[in-house]
Amino acid sequence: MESIKQKARELLESGRAQAVIGWTKGPGGRLRPLFARKASEVEALAFDQSLGINLAVYWRKPEVRALGKLAFVASIAELRSFLQLAAESQFKEGDAVLLALDKAGNPVELTKPTEIAAVVEKLSEPPTDQRPSPVDVESLDCAGRWDFWQQEFSRCVKCYACRASCPMCYCEQCLTDCNQPQWVSVPAHALGNFEWHVNRAMHLAGRCVECGACSEACPVDIPLFLINRFLGGLVDKQFGQRAGVRETLDYALSVFAPRDREDFIK
Repeated sequence: MESIKQKARELLESGRAQAVIGWTKGPGGRLRPLFARKASEVEALAFDQSLGINLAVYWRKPEVRALGKLAFVASIAELRSFLQLAAESQFKEGDAVLLALDKAGNPVELTKPTEIAAVVEKLSEPPTDQRPSPVDVESLDCAGRWDFWQQEFSRCVKCYACRASCPMCYCEQCLTDCNQPQWVSVPAHALGNFEWHVNRAMHLAGRCVECGACSEACPVDIPLFLINRFLGGLVDKQFGQRAGVRETLDYALSVFAPRDREDFIK
């Protein structure tokens, strides 16, 4: 961590970055975001490779971009997120600096999507959210899966913490905020909850980097990662595409190629 701190200090002191976004220890030792704007504030940085807050969520926020040139302390989740953002034309060379550790544990400054992709490729097989599933949902029949998700979604309070924590939910106006027409029911009832979560899952299919931030943010512990992991696996199987591993990537659900498999069409 000291090597990351030193890199962060150098960026702020040289003016190559006006803010470094990373983690710091909050009450009870729980990690929370830190926005360091002075070199002296860097000492509070802590590094986290575990599931939790995905700092890439701040990249598209206007109030954060207004701080000036940004640097991010990046775990594998942030690296994959910025790669996917690059594939969606939301991040390009020189936009920000990512401070990461390579496979040997050495600190690296990354400013190009190609550099990020090279580090991600060497770290490991593309990592995913591997938290245990409370139920083997995929082994259930259709009726069993329906009952499982109806029960899980019944606990949703429509707080949209899943949306707020996701770096891929960057639409300037979400379909849930549109009321003319009303695409998704507002109240937290069976229909509204189901509409919200199914719509969001479909919008993330083939785009989710499986960082688990949505599940971590959910106040009622709905295992949202199960949906995203399942749909990501389907897109990978059917179209050979996985989010957050390359800097250029077509969105599988909006592009047709003659080689696409069609055995999912019934």
